[in-house]
Amino acid sequence: MKKLFGTDGIRGLAGKHPFETDFVKKIGFAAARVAVARLNGSRKGKPSVIIGMDSRGSGPSIKAALSEGLAAGGFEILDLGLVPTPAVSYLVKREGADLGVVISASHNPPEFNGIKFFSADGLKLSDPEEASVEGLLASPDFKVPAAVPGVRRADFSGDYEEYLLSTLPDGFTLEGVKIVLDCANGAASELAPRVFKKLGAEIKVMGASPDGTNINVGCGALETGPMRAETAAWGAWCGVSFDGDADRCMLSDEKGRLLDGDDIISIAAPHLKSGGRLKNSRVVLTLMSNCGLIKHLHSMGIGVTQVAVGDKNVTEAIEKEDLSLGGESSGHTIFREFAPTGDGLLTALQVISAAREDGRPMSAHASWKRFPQEVRSLKVESKPALEKIPGFQEMIEEWERRMGGEGRIFVRYSGTEPLLRVLVEGESDGLVKEIADGIIDFYGRNSGRASAGGAQGGASGRHTVEGK
Repeated sequence: MKKLFGTDGIRGLAGKHPFETDFVKKIGFAAARVAVARLNGSRKGKPSVIIGMDSRGSGPSIKAALSEGLAAGGFEILDLGLVPTPAVSYLVKREGADLGVVISASHNPPEFNGIKFFSADGLKLSDPEEASVEGLLASPDFKVPAAVPGVRRADFSGDYEEYLLSTLPDGFTLEGVKIVLDCANGAASELAPRVFKKLGAEIKVMGASPDGTNINVGCGALETGPMRAETAAWGAWCGVSFDGDADRCMLSDEKGRLLDGDDIISIAAPHLKSGGRLKNSRVVLTLMSNCGLIKHLHSMGIGVTQVAVGDKNVTEAIEKEDLSLGGESSGHTIFREFAPTGDGLLTALQVISAAREDGRPMSAHASWKRFPQEVRSLKVESKPALEKIPGFQEMIEEWERRMGGEGRIFVRYSGTEPLLRVLVEGESDGLVKEIADGIIDFYGRNSGRASAGGAQGGASGRHTVEGK
């Protein structure tokens, strides 16, 4: 069976494999089996699972099928309805549940959907646990016994709201501060405006009318243009764009300039360090983070650990090295002091509170020097191993020579979408663009000539080529 889990759970087109009704039931049953095995007999009574989802129209039918599979595995089900992904991560631990599930495809278009699982500690399932789920599903003898789900609806949004507010300094207020919120027509549509209003902010809300078909459409963390334009036009102090399931965010300063995940780290890391809250004076970044950020952090005595793309990889490194902060340039940020996974609302609140401490405008923050960077995405029908494409490695090495050792090239397949992603970074803007165009062109002309076999990945020198 083809690998099911990507870098952020299971993703695909709704109604297509792996989201056919019968197969979704199997996914639920397999996850239940793996979760029960993890309990190892420690649970007295029936195990429980907390389920939430974003605003996609396909969500309810996937939830119904998944619930049947979970019930077949003996689970009682607590249905939270429309909630941000990090709310499930928080509540599964607080409520003592044995498993958490979110039905969401995050930043993907509305025709996609996905399933993310969280263990009892609020963390995403480990790679071995995901492999165990896939192993069960690969067996032709794996059947789901009939079961009627025992589903209980619950609204913990108020509890989650209070938890978010509790992470802020005593007395913190946004009284009279103008902030633009773009909720991506997704899971933050009700909660985000409520939280910021409670802090006294004067808000202008965009993308908060989910109808099942408009999540992430022309809005959200991947489409920040409307939010940034409104922030500048309205004279807001800042703007915030969440993605569909609100596990990440992007910001804007008062001039409409984008502040991405690297900027978020550049504000949060020194703030935590100055307060003695940056454990081991080190942060975790992915290979997509700008080299300029790393130089900036080093200049302030802050070390950097870099990992492969995926917020789960960031979380694992944070846990392993006992750190307190990590993130991706895409806006996934983990403030481990408060949460084990990325949380868009939490991130926005932490960054805004940190930036407002000195009375300067948002544009005065995140002033580090960014290396010119080009990020490209190419839609692909298949994902041949990059090192098996004739001349691909040699082409990358030639571009590296042209860069003269100042910069980097990073090529990988998306773990959640049918895309090839290319990042090129260097001191010359013109050369960076030329290289990015050249890689996309070479791949388009030669990917069909890839030889069979071999792992989809590899790395050498200052460039990184990943196939999965």
